[in-house]
Amino acid sequence: MIRTIVWFAYFWISLIGLMPALFKANKMTEDEKVEFADQKARQWTTQLLKLAGCKVEITGLENIPKDTAVLYVCNHQSNFDIPLAISYLPKTKGFIAKIELLKMPFVRDWMKHMKCIFMDRSDIRQQVKGISQGVTFLKEGQSLVIFPEGTRSPDGEVKSFKPGGLKLATKSGVPIVPVTIKNSKNIMKKGSMLIKPATVEVIISEPIEINREMNKETVALAETVKSTIMSQL
Repeated sequence: MIRTIVWFAYFWISLIGLMPALFKANKMTEDEKVEFADQKARQWTTQLLKLAGCKVEITGLENIPKDTAVLYVCNHQSNFDIPLAISYLPKTKGFIAKIELLKMPFVRDWMKHMKCIFMDRSDIRQQVKGISQGVTFLKEGQSLVIFPEGTRSPDGEVKSFKPGGLKLATKSGVPIVPVTIKNSKNIMKKGSMLIKPATVEVIISEPIEINREMNKETVALAETVKSTIMSQL
């Protein structure tokens, strides 16, 4: 319980402490904002993981293409999957995030600087607009992270993948990098606020290069990516 209290206290107090850095970022160019926000986000999430007692083992970094943006596709076990992705996946990156996060002060501002895209799942038109914006970001060299299950898995089992998000890759042409996250569910169980120490594995599989046929077969592509991720579980 003490760990949980300390973690949440740090979460909000540190965000307030980052306000001068946020004001500084507001005056930067777009490219400068992305680099600066990525640096600050990595520092912040690394400390959050440390306070949670999270030990991370990562393999497969050599599989990430170095000369292009990528679409990271991850399974989703915990709220800690986002800090894990920020801290341990290379490249500046944004996230496809639920629109409710716009209600979180300070967090939303840093996410905007990271070029995150906020999606309203109930608004199809807004989702199409978000995908288009994401494709633009990827073509400009900004990597993105998606969790195609759409929500956290309560038991760690990989649920069905929604294929819509993979259009970010098929329409931009960037490679898909499957990322398997193991045991993050043990840090904070779904439905609980209690934080417990855990050892988490992050496994990066070989990239999936995009071809024209994949633009027509996103359902099959989603199954391929899901199978790749599940093979590491």
